[in-house]
Amino acid sequence: MMKHVSFLIAGWLAMGQPAMVQAQPQPKITHLQTYQDTTLTDDARIDHLLSILTLEEKIDLLSSNLAVPRLGIPDCGHYEGLHGLTLGGAGRWGGEEINANGEKVATDYPTTVFPQSYGLGCTWDRVLLQKVGEQTAEEARYYMQVPGGKRRALVMRAPNADLARDPRWGRTEESFGEDPYLTAELTVAQIKGLQGNHPRYWKTASLMKHFLANSNEDGRDNSSSDFDNRLFYEYYAYPFYKGITEGGSRAFMAAYNSWNGIPMTIHPCLDSITRQQWGNNGIICTDGGALGLLVNAHKAYPTMAEGAAAVVKATTGQFLDNYKEAINEAISLNLLTEAEIDKAIRGNLYVSLRLGLLDGENCDNPYLNIGRDTTQIAPFLTEEAKELSRLITAKSVVLLKNDASTSGNAPLLPLQADNLRKVVIVGPYGDEIVQDWYSGTPSYETTILQGIRNAVSKDTEVLYFKNNRMGEAARAAADADIALVCVGNHPYGTRRDWFFCPVPSDGREAVDRKSMMLPDEDMVKEIYKANPNTALILVSSFPYTINWSQEHLPAIVHITHCSQEQGNGLADVLFGKINPAGRTNQTWVKEITDLPDMMDYNIRNGRTYMYNDKDVLYPFGHGLSYTTFTYDKMKPVRKDKDHVYVTVEISNTGVRDGEEVVQIYAQYPHSKVSRPVKQLRAFERVFIEHGKSKEVTFIIPQEEFGYWSDTEGRFVIEPEVVTLLVGASSEDIRLKGNIRL
Repeated sequence: MMKHVSFLIAGWLAMGQPAMVQAQPQPKITHLQTYQDTTLTDDARIDHLLSILTLEEKIDLLSSNLAVPRLGIPDCGHYEGLHGLTLGGAGRWGGEEINANGEKVATDYPTTVFPQSYGLGCTWDRVLLQKVGEQTAEEARYYMQVPGGKRRALVMRAPNADLARDPRWGRTEESFGEDPYLTAELTVAQIKGLQGNHPRYWKTASLMKHFLANSNEDGRDNSSSDFDNRLFYEYYAYPFYKGITEGGSRAFMAAYNSWNGIPMTIHPCLDSITRQQWGNNGIICTDGGALGLLVNAHKAYPTMAEGAAAVVKATTGQFLDNYKEAINEAISLNLLTEAEIDKAIRGNLYVSLRLGLLDGENCDNPYLNIGRDTTQIAPFLTEEAKELSRLITAKSVVLLKNDASTSGNAPLLPLQADNLRKVVIVGPYGDEIVQDWYSGTPSYETTILQGIRNAVSKDTEVLYFKNNRMGEAARAAADADIALVCVGNHPYGTRRDWFFCPVPSDGREAVDRKSMMLPDEDMVKEIYKANPNTALILVSSFPYTINWSQEHLPAIVHITHCSQEQGNGLADVLFGKINPAGRTNQTWVKEITDLPDMMDYNIRNGRTYMYNDKDVLYPFGHGLSYTTFTYDKMKPVRKDKDHVYVTVEISNTGVRDGEEVVQIYAQYPHSKVSRPVKQLRAFERVFIEHGKSKEVTFIIPQEEFGYWSDTEGRFVIEPEVVTLLVGASSEDIRLKGNIRL
């Protein structure tokens, strides 16, 4: 690892020659200031605010708090918000307080909790992702503004725009999947929900995580993710680029790792690309403790003062760290100027402006009313919030397999509630919802056991066994109509210790998976031996190599952790109230040895569906339904100056209404440069009544078919024929067409 990093970025992060600037005490402002004048441009307001801030106040603003007490700018910090507002969960982000007995107790504030981001990604549903963002923002505003509220934050650390390039990554649960286009589309949708559609004000500010290529946990504090510029623009940075340019996010967190040897916390691309090219004029923050890691793990600088100065010079304007001593020392040693601090915190002030924090109370910000009317029900207690959690949980369910059991001809699922005499549920996640490291604390939880009981007749016997101790579960399952085995991973290793993850196939932040085998598959075998009508309910944050289960079991269903409506949402699918249409957002390999080396970030070496050349367990985009769809015809593909138009007709030929996720992939058989084997370019989750047909038209910007050219410094569209593949997964292709660009 490098001793110093400055020689790698000479010409990008030139060291200034500052003079020491002394802080001058200033009187408290009590009258309307120019920075509060909403008739002025944003830049003019921010210029004025910078001109009246003291140096000490500017240094304070290098933290995650946007407050300036002297000016009456209120406290406003960060929340985690990957799948709902985080105020509790395994990480106890709500904090602690002293109770009446003088004891420290967790201060968990209730919020609406949705499926993990991995499950949200399996919905392939932009509309619902936006609604999740809207609900999360509503609750953040509520806690910010409710009388007596103690939680004051409007900057949401969400969504995670990282790509799950490898299923061994410990934080796979936080990602929407392995594909840049799918991840970008869902990232944009969640951002729009978080920020709202008001022309002046944001409901909350979306701060994406973690820029860039942060998909190994082991050694993340000093490792380097190495790949070329094409993969930067086409793969790893693509969701962040779209999040800024289309979603409107003006904030992101720099990752712990390096890219090609330069730590992301100080990487020149933060300014030269994300700010100057993409237009991020808002927050860039470090990850937690990154300043210390920059010096002590990356060994990029010999002192904290030099490291802190480099962070600010890179226009990283918020430290999630103890930084003030280092910043003050950097100033005293002429390593850092006030002007450089101004440049770094300017984006923080822009986010404050968009949140309405600079306008005072007498403004037309429509979000200021949320929480202040104490006669209104709290947003997390509304029926709409509960219904949204239940619906998106059901729509996140992926039906991986659904064959007939050995005792019947019809597929095992959906279940018929009126025909069930006895149901046996087995497994640790049958009657427990586990919140992950970035979860909130829901006001209630409905487990799978309770969801099944809610769905069946009062005359149906429903038994639960946490495991198959002494063969009890297998004996009970032997004469049951159906056995549901609910197994998977524990999201944080059963204990809140940072690196504690005792099961090799589990993973979490700071720990990558060492195995992809399902630990409880032997128990699945025992239950199946007792009763062939056994369905595996895989409650997990990532894929497993469940080859035996795929070969033998009649039905396999995947659902992720955390949702407060996990039980009802799953039951809605198992009993056919909602026809499943979730899709895999990652390639499920058959063996761990089918994956490239963990630290190989060049995805062209056989990684993801775009470059994989091995047989897989479940392909990217896979998911079954209780009905059948035919892809009847594809109209001739046409184009205009900027777009390609693809129209297909699809029919629901089964006996149930349902949704089909129509996917369009591109191939480049005549390309003069290396291109992916196939590449997702469009998708839509489409509802079609049984016996009916629907014509679906996709409008694809031509730029989506381009490749990044270092020579030209832009995406280049080749004047060649592109093949368009239309189907139900990356391998289930039903129609083909061509277009010359």
